[in-house]
Parts: sequence; structure tokens; C-alpha cells
Amino acid sequence: MLVASKKITVEDFLQMEFEGEDAYYELINGEIVKKAAPSPRHQEASVLLTSKLVNHVLPNKLGKIFNAPIDVFLDEYNHVQPDILFISTENQGIIDYKDGILGVPDLIVEIISPGSFAIDRFEKKNAYEHAGVREYWLVDPNNLSVEIYKNIGQQFELAQVASEEGKLQSIVLAGFELDIQALFIYG
Repeated sequence: MLVASKKITVEDFLQMEFEGEDAYYELINGEIVKKAAPSPRHQEASVLLTSKLVNHVLPNKLGKIFNAPIDVFLDEYNHVQPDILFISTENQGIIDYKDGILGVPDLIVEIISPGSFAIDRFEKKNAYEHAGVREYWLVDPNNLSVEIYKNIGQQFELAQVASEEGKLQSIVLAGFELDIQALFIYG
């Protein structure tokens, strides 16, 4: 749900106060977007995928995994809170343990909820693409599907897709393979 139509900067956004504790806000392409709490199905997929990523990333010393809510400052007009993100060892200079992620993560995962379909599929995807996120995963628990996009010249290209069954391999995370049935075990 769009809250404001005037394009504002992250600096302006950080000065604002918002009402209501059942929602949080993001700045996407200069527009304030209100988000509700995620559904149980969304959270199940998030927990399962996060655990699989952590179990691959940490032993292989590839970098760090974070999950929502965490502030990510992509650029002057984008302050987002992705569901899951990966920052490679080489890119860890963007981690500020006080303020959040001050730059572009290597991989971002968004898990679609009924209210976030258009934002995740179009608005955030566009922001991530232009910021230079190397790999973007779009997980849809309602349709039991996962799409993986790779960034080529600041343009996302669909690299892999699986629905209900199948295995996917990360482009950024060397050796990481995911059987998507492991994400949707709760149905």
C-alpha cells in the first residue's frame, strides 16, 4: 500500500515518525510503502530457507546471512528490509553493526505474501536490479515456486525457476543447491 506519492530521500525518510506497531515501512524508489506483518506460511519458508543458507554459508566461510527486519540502504531513494540477504566476505565493508547494511548485498530473497506480490515482483525487483544486487530470489509459498534472477549489466535475467519440485543452484553462493520441496514442507 502506497503511503506517500512525493519522491523523498532516505535522509527525509529517517526523520519521519510512523504510527502503528502492526506494520513497518520501507522506502522504495522514493516512495513510502507500508507493510503488514508476514503470514505464518511466509515465515515458515523464511525460517527453512534461512537455516539452509546459514548451514552452507558459515561452514564454507562465504560471508554472512541476515534476515528481516534489517535496514538496507541501497541508495539515496531506497531503504528496504528484505526477507533474507547474503553479504559475501569480500563485501562485508557495507555492514554497519549500528545502522544496518550501507550498500548493496550480493543476494536478496523476498518471500511473497498476498499483500506484497506487486511490490516484491516489480517495485523491489526494479530497485534491486538498478542498485546492482547480483542475485535475486523470489519465493512464492502460495504457489510453491522459486525464481532466481541474475544481474547482468544492471538488468535481471531469469536464470532458474522451479515450481512444486525441482532443484535450484545459486549463482553467487558456490555449491549451494536447494530442493524446493524442503522449503514448503508445511504445505
